[in-house]
Amino acid sequence: MVTAVAVIRMRDLFAIVMLFGIYSLVSAGLFVVLDAVDVAFTEASVGAGVATVFMLGTLALTTSREKPSSRSPFLPLLVVFITGAALIYGTLDFPPFGDPNDPIHKHVAPHYIEESGAEIGIPNIVTSVLASYRGYDTLGETAVIFTAGIGVLLLIGGARRRKPPTSDKDSSP
Repeated sequence: MVTAVAVIRMRDLFAIVMLFGIYSLVSAGLFVVLDAVDVAFTEASVGAGVATVFMLGTLALTTSREKPSSRSPFLPLLVVFITGAALIYGTLDFPPFGDPNDPIHKHVAPHYIEESGAEIGIPNIVTSVLASYRGYDTLGETAVIFTAGIGVLLLIGGARRRKPPTSDKDSSP
């Protein structure tokens, strides 16, 4: 919340980009705490890494100060509050976090624990879930991380400018 309020109040776009990068790193840390390390890697590489580099590249081509708006900020603020209220309302009937009576603990998790060795043939339950049951999801995350890595490599090393060739006519003795 502090980062969001700071982003709204600032006019310096460089500082806003840095705060977005910090927010992504904090989100990645939160995902690690929640034992979603694969999502944390993706958030750190794409959110804090590539997105920040792209926004800084955009700032290098444009101005670093936000132009004052002539419109009232109340309509966008109203849309944000309505969307936030709808999202919060949608989560009110979720079961409590970590409740052993959650449906996932009654049906899905016992199936993975009891049947993954026989169904998949991989003795490690986590590997069988990531490689087989959630194979397409893991493939998508791997593709995102790979694309982010290629993007960073291209930004760091592939954007070297070449000198235009000089002709003999232009050179003076």
